[in-house]
Formats: sequence, structure tokens, C-alpha cells
Amino acid sequence: MPSPRLLLPLSLLLLAGCAGQKPVVSLESEHDCKPLKLHQGQELVLMLPSNPTTGFRWEIRNPAASVLHSLGPEVYNNPEDAGVVGSAGESTWRFRVAGTGEDHLQLIYHRPWEPEVAPERTFDCAISAR
Repeated sequence: MPSPRLLLPLSLLLLAGCAGQKPVVSLESEHDCKPLKLHQGQELVLMLPSNPTTGFRWEIRNPAASVLHSLGPEVYNNPEDAGVVGSAGESTWRFRVAGTGEDHLQLIYHRPWEPEVAPERTFDCAISAR
């Protein structure tokens, strides 16, 4: 039977190796994309400032479906001043890298009922997946 002194360091090494295999990548700005290099199985979390009480919504124009798989719908969170009309929050999307190649994750921030008006903001991230 191995010594308990030997088991602890081996256990820690095993856990560290498992934890470091596929880290989650978080994006909060287009500045983080140059292009964004991801690996198969990695999770991507996109967090963008949002204020749906003003009528503006983020809309995914290109989900980069050739390399990303959506893990669910947009989730809106308002950590500050919860319940205050007009207070800003954050929209979050989660994806998993499910393919290889290159694509663009593109979103626009606009009022859906004003299609003739240019988007207030755009988000365009080049993604390279291996």
C-alpha cells in the first residue's frame, strides 16, 4: 500500500492536470478577439453590457455555428440596483467549441422594431478553433 505522504502530492497533481485541460474563456469586449484562438471542447462565455429596459436587445447575427455550439439562451443579469427601471446589466451567452476552422461570432445591439436604424453597437469576434 502506498504511503499517505505519497498519495497527497499525486492526488494534487492529478487534480491540477484535469483542471487545466480545457479552461473557460470569457469575453467582455471585442478587444479580446485578435482572433480568439480556442480548442475543441473549450467553453466560451460572452458577457456584454445590456439594458433591455430601454428597448435595446442583443441579437446574434452569426452564431459561428461551424465552430461553436450554443449551450443555452441569453441570460440577462442586473447585479446592481436590481429592479430599478433603466439600470444597466449584462447579457451572457455560453458556447462550447464543437468544430474546427475559422468563423465570426457577430451580434448587434438594437431595437428590434427599428430595422431601418443602424445598430447602437456591434460585436464581431473572429474565432479560430483547433
